Amino acid sequence: MKLEPLHAIPGVVASALVGPDGLPIEMYGEAGDALAAELASLRTSLDRTGRRLGAGEVTRLAFTSERVEVVALASGEFVLGAAMIRGSDTRAAQQALARLALDLTDLPKVDDA
Repeated sequence: MKLEPLHAIPGVVASALVGPDGLPIEMYGEAGDALAAELASLRTSLDRTGRRLGAGEVTRLAFTSERVEVVALASGEFVLGAAMIRGSDTRAAQQALARLALDLTDLPKVDDA
């Protein structure tokens, strides 16, 4: 399981790894499926925003809502993220996501054919 290192981080309530087709590869937590769907949607929007603004590829995203802190990282064709209880220190999750992103190179590539 790729996302297992995130499970031990205090405050993490859900995590997800999404492939280039927008489908979840792995999910954790009660809201893992919802997080996966939203990460796929956000990836599409952020790619479009980066292109329109001429800003290049968006590789990191973090936001806070009323109940959760979400940190996400794009790595090549994949996006992975964690939802944490609001007020949690996100640094450990961000570092774990960065380490996990390095390991995504061994996942199979998706053909566009």
